[in-house]
Amino acid sequence: MIAGLAGDAHAHARLLRDLLPVLRRFFRRRMAGRDDEIEDLVQEVLIAVHSRRATWDPARPFTAWLFAIARYKMIDHFRQHRSHCSIEDVQDILAVEGYVEALSARADMGRLLAMIPAKQAQAIRATRIEGLTTAEAAARAGIGEADVKVSVHRGLKALARRVKDSIQ
Repeated sequence: MIAGLAGDAHAHARLLRDLLPVLRRFFRRRMAGRDDEIEDLVQEVLIAVHSRRATWDPARPFTAWLFAIARYKMIDHFRQHRSHCSIEDVQDILAVEGYVEALSARADMGRLLAMIPAKQAQAIRATRIEGLTTAEAAARAGIGEADVKVSVHRGLKALARRVKDSIQ
């Protein structure tokens, strides 16, 4: 991003290409089974990153800025299409992702995941970082889907507490 802002068109193009899988995972986790809508949102975010790149403050984490754009685009999409979304989805969009941004801005993700039980860290890594579905993560770990869901929930809650405590 910094090289792109300095006028390096190749670096900017590479940034946009590198963001494709990151954004797809971000939206796929929240909008499973809506591939056309996901691709539309990915393109909208890439356009916003390109057109609003001058608004990014290099003193702040790029991922926080990127995921804020992605969240707002998704919320606008839900509003425009009057899509139903559960309270858990809203909490995930507005709260949990904020913690992930804070984590990425303040420390190495691996070190943070080492602070919680291995089972929870593995479930978070598989579903939230690698973008696997709950079923895929369960199959990989050899446990039930409910166990993955509980592990992710408890792990995120523990990480959120740790981040909140470290910020205060």
